Amino acid sequence: MVDITHKSTTLRVATAQAIVRVSKEETIQSIKENRVPKGSVLDMAKAAGLLGVKKTSELLPDCHPLPIEFTGIEYEFDGLEIRVLMTVKTIYKTGVEVEAMHGASVVALTMYDMLKPIDKGVEISNIKLLTKKGGKSDRNPNTSGLSAHIVVCSDSIARGEKEDRAGKAIQAKLASYGLTQSSYQIIPDDPDKIRNELENSDASLVIFTGGTGAGPRDSTPDTLVPMLDTRLDGVEETMRRYGQDRMPFAMLSRSVAGIRNQQVVLAVPGSTNGATEAMDAVLPGLFHVFHVLKGGRHD
Repeated sequence: MVDITHKSTTLRVATAQAIVRVSKEETIQSIKENRVPKGSVLDMAKAAGLLGVKKTSELLPDCHPLPIEFTGIEYEFDGLEIRVLMTVKTIYKTGVEVEAMHGASVVALTMYDMLKPIDKGVEISNIKLLTKKGGKSDRNPNTSGLSAHIVVCSDSIARGEKEDRAGKAIQAKLASYGLTQSSYQIIPDDPDKIRNELENSDASLVIFTGGTGAGPRDSTPDTLVPMLDTRLDGVEETMRRYGQDRMPFAMLSRSVAGIRNQQVVLAVPGSTNGATEAMDAVLPGLFHVFHVLKGGRHD
C-alpha cells in the first residue's frame, strides 16, 4: 500500500453514483410499492451498500482500512432509471472516493439481483465519483509572488564537516507547492548571525532549520522569539503534535512560528526527518496566512 504516514488527518468526504435502469414501468412500481418477491429492494440494497463501504479495504488490495464515520444512501427515480447516490465521510489521512464508488456499485448489484426474477432487462451504468473534498487536492495554495529564505543553523555544517540535508529537503518541499523563488544560507549556531539573517531578509517566508533543541548551542528560538510581532501558537502546536505522533523525542523540540513585518518566520528541527515532518505538518495550510496578512478573512 502507498505510504500515508506523512499525511495529516482531515475531514474527507466523497459522493459517488450508480445508475440502475429497468426495462419496464411495472418494475419501478413494484419497487415503490414493495411488491418485489425477494423483499424490499431499497432497504436491502441500502444494507448491502453499508457493508460494501466497510469491506472495501478487504477486497481492493491497495485500499487502506479506515474509520467510516458516515455513510448516506439516497435514491432518485427518473423514468425507468434509479440513481443511487452514496456519500461517505471520515476523518483520516486518506480519502474515501473508492469506498463511495464501491458502496454505490454494491447497492446497484443488490438491486439487480433482487429485480432479475421480475425483469430480465436491468442494466447498471455510470458508476463514478461525483464530488470529493479534503486532503491536499482540496487545498491548492496560491504561492504566486511568494519567496522563501532558508537558513541552516549548524556549527558542523558551517565548518564543512557535515552535509546539509534538512535545508535542501525544505527547499524541495516548498518547490512542490510551486514556491520556487527561494534563497539558501548556511550559518553557525550564533545568535548574531541568526538575527542578521532575519533582519536582512525580505523574503515572504523565512525558515530556520537547526538549533531548536535543548543543547547549550541551540539558540535559534531564543534569538527569534523577541524579534517576532506575533506568535502563531497553533502552527507551533501542530508541528510538535505531528512530530510527537512519529517520534517521542519531538517533545524536546522548541519549534517557533510567528510573524515579523508581514513575514512568516519558522524555526524547525535540524534533522532531515524533523524538518520534513514540520513542513508536512503545516503545509499547504500555512500559505493561507499570507491571504490573511493582505486583509483577507480567516475562515
